[in-house]
Amino acid sequence: MTNKKRKRNNNNNNNNNNKNDVSKKNQQEISSASSTPKRTKSNQPSNFLQKILVLQMRARLSGGHFRMINEKLYTCTGKEALNYFREDSSLFNLYHAGYKTQMSNWPEQPVNVIIKWLKKQNPSFVVADFGCGEALISKSVKNTVFSLDLVSNDPDVIACDMANTPLDSSSADVAVFCLSLMGTNYQTYLEEAYRVLKLGGWLLIAEVKSRFDPNNGGADPEKFSKAISELGFNSVKRDFSNKMFLLFYFTKKEKHDSKRKKEIEWPSLKPCLYKRR
Repeated sequence: MTNKKRKRNNNNNNNNNNKNDVSKKNQQEISSASSTPKRTKSNQPSNFLQKILVLQMRARLSGGHFRMINEKLYTCTGKEALNYFREDSSLFNLYHAGYKTQMSNWPEQPVNVIIKWLKKQNPSFVVADFGCGEALISKSVKNTVFSLDLVSNDPDVIACDMANTPLDSSSADVAVFCLSLMGTNYQTYLEEAYRVLKLGGWLLIAEVKSRFDPNNGGADPEKFSKAISELGFNSVKRDFSNKMFLLFYFTKKEKHDSKRKKEIEWPSLKPCLYKRR
């Protein structure tokens, strides 16, 4: 065999070997690519949408729990509500989280109107905040404030039934009910406010406007005011200017020949129930 033929054969063998190496390398790359899925652009929005759906589902569950607890509070007595939260205090936090969400849709908060009013009064006034929630009044004014609610997650909040507080008789200058006349026995809360107020003391009530719409099953504001007057208060002012809530201002009468509590005709207050959206 001549030298030229030998070189030609060697070159052919080298070319074949190179082709085989390239072929093996391509197969390895293909195999590796198939075993490791790439992150495609289409996968990313899919994962993002899944997260959104999970968050929406959680929000719906939270909203459902809020509506359930809210309906419970409007349709049971204060004592039953107290026992309800004692069994599971986490429900109280869940309720107030939903409450804050609902209130965020209101153009004006009634508690802020009450705080503004209090800041114009004597700072020595002692305030009893019935159903204080997050105790915003106590945190916003210089007055001494007794913050009362069914559960206490704050050392400054007193946990109790609003119809049976530990406050002394004639110890407060102002009693506040800000969206907190919720129980079926709401009149006993007002009787308790009468007990703890000093003569001439103020009673402020803020409530959802729909609860006082007689044309849609709500109470008649006149009958409500009359019942409170018969309990031993003077009606000083009513503010119906806000589209979401109304405000009643009363003072405790200096002298009063009150009717027996059983003789007062208390109107039924319509529960404020939220629809599912």
